[in-house]
Amino acid sequence: MNGLSKQEKSWTMYDWANSAYSLIITTAVFPLYFKAVASDAGLTGPTSTAYWGYANSIATFIISILAPLLGTIADFKGFKKKFFAFFFGLGVVFTTILAVVPTDQWLFLLFCYVFTVIGFAGANIFYDAFLVDVTNDERMNRVSSRGFAIGYIGSTIPFVISVALILLAQNSTIPITVETASKAAFAITALWWGLFTIPLLKNVQQNYYVERVNNPVVYSFEKIFNTLKSIRSYKPIFLFLLAYFFYIDGVHTVITMSTAYGSDLGISSSNLLIILFVTQIVAAPFAILYGKLADIFKGKIMLFVGIGMYIIICSYAYFLETTLDFWILAMLVASSQGGIQALSRAYFAKLVPKESVNEFFGFYNIFYKFATILGPMLVGVTAQITGNTNSGVFSLIILFFIGGIILWKVPEKKRVDPSSGISIN
Repeated sequence: MNGLSKQEKSWTMYDWANSAYSLIITTAVFPLYFKAVASDAGLTGPTSTAYWGYANSIATFIISILAPLLGTIADFKGFKKKFFAFFFGLGVVFTTILAVVPTDQWLFLLFCYVFTVIGFAGANIFYDAFLVDVTNDERMNRVSSRGFAIGYIGSTIPFVISVALILLAQNSTIPITVETASKAAFAITALWWGLFTIPLLKNVQQNYYVERVNNPVVYSFEKIFNTLKSIRSYKPIFLFLLAYFFYIDGVHTVITMSTAYGSDLGISSSNLLIILFVTQIVAAPFAILYGKLADIFKGKIMLFVGIGMYIIICSYAYFLETTLDFWILAMLVASSQGGIQALSRAYFAKLVPKESVNEFFGFYNIFYKFATILGPMLVGVTAQITGNTNSGVFSLIILFFIGGIILWKVPEKKRVDPSSGISIN
């Protein structure tokens, strides 16, 4: 693969831009900040956790309902970038607002957080769909993987700055409170996200589209209905989405449950943050490696490799006892989490009709969002029945086996003709 084109580089820079949000707002700093603010307001731990869950569920529900409709409308000429810019702007604005909300306004803080999630997730629908506009099928695996790789690296820079500010504030090394340091982290996230999105806004254009009609909303509803009615004609696409639903649920569960799992092993919060940081660094080159190997052995084969690695990870988790064991587990996760997500995005982009890519990435987003239900429930129920967290993580191999079996039935790189619904090479 030759060097990336200007459009490809500009597209991958959005992974660099929005990854700061994923790590700081979704995973690390903001959840802890909200818990502290809620506690100061008199909420108990279980109550604040419940509100946190409600907020995430509401945001997920809203964007999942809107995704197919917005995606179908965005397939019209000139709409994709406008929709991307709107949701990106929504996310950045409300992330900035998080930095100025008074600490006694915990409910308004959570309200603003919901809009950051909607902005982040909404922008990702159109960002993923832009992959077909910036590159060709032969380069998709590596371009998508490169995006994930630089995203992992990019997320660590504002993360390190933010954590350093908070730790220095905790130790009174700098004359600000931990609250102020946390708010500074939110502002840094918004600035990082906004600044590094400029190349995409400037250099990436919608090359595949359908011509506008008089009533785009009505047309879009009809198109979604016809797509669902003709689901058998789109069998390769929806078969892949079904496989994706299962195995990506397992991937997300391993990621989202890792902190709680580590805590159950007695690993301190500081060590968990260090492990999270190192995992991000290690994941970057492995994401690129997956992309390169996919060009040699095909994307579907490497997806099976990723699924196989996660089966090994879940099996190894059953025997975890020490901090060293957790380090090994984290590095195994780092070796495959970026690769399997990047190649899934590229594989799906090759399957869907390019003129309807936004509509289908709307469905992709639904499966992505709702693929966070079975895994945590499976871990929780198994852990409660057995009294062992290790057994809960081990139970996730069920999801990977089901996903792998369904993926086996998906044809390799066949694009669906939107006019006939027939798979074509």
